[in-house]
Amino acid sequence: MTATPVLQAVSRLDLHVHEWHWPFAHERRDAIAAHFADARRSKPAMFNGRMLLARNPRFVGDSFCADYFQTDFACFLALRDWGFPDRSVFNGFGMGALRTSDGAFVLGEMGAHTANAGKIYFPAGTPDLNDLRGDIVDIPGSVARETAEEVGLTPADYRAADGWDVVTDGSLTAMIRILDVDMPGSALQARIEANLATQEDQELSAIHLVRSTADFTETMPRYIRAFLAAKL
Repeated sequence: MTATPVLQAVSRLDLHVHEWHWPFAHERRDAIAAHFADARRSKPAMFNGRMLLARNPRFVGDSFCADYFQTDFACFLALRDWGFPDRSVFNGFGMGALRTSDGAFVLGEMGAHTANAGKIYFPAGTPDLNDLRGDIVDIPGSVARETAEEVGLTPADYRAADGWDVVTDGSLTAMIRILDVDMPGSALQARIEANLATQEDQELSAIHLVRSTADFTETMPRYIRAFLAAKL
């Protein structure tokens, strides 16, 4: 990834799942299995569940469109760790950008046991079968679910923006929806930290507030910094 991340605002997401035979998963299945076995030796909590990756991204009018297909986490992990050798496939996921009443954005730091240990970003998750509504990939639902699971906030706790910021960085596409919370940053941080303390299997190890670009760190992915730089 050398090019600068690209942001584009849209009003709608038009995302559908289709059956597709992924050549990468078939042709490299033995190497993928070995890679996942190695990864699980250091992080045994990893689970090889079903998930959704995407192809054919396009902007049509005020919509972002893409075609999704089913795969498993082992294939995704290999694709990511090997630098996305199949450029026809991308990871298209939703994120909830929590913004407090005093203008701070709230981000979580992934725990050491997770596949993205140490990375700092908004509540998010690559969509899985729980995010399907018929053949529609429900990214708004995914954002609400991940926000509830990771930080304990439900749609009653925030106002979700009508539109989305689609941020593309190489083979990653984040569909980010701002979630405004009527609470100052320090209070929301304390509330989320109290919730984390009650979780038996928490994904996050810390909560961070970002009020300006001075709060950026290298553990925040480039697309996160690009989004924040445009919004702060």
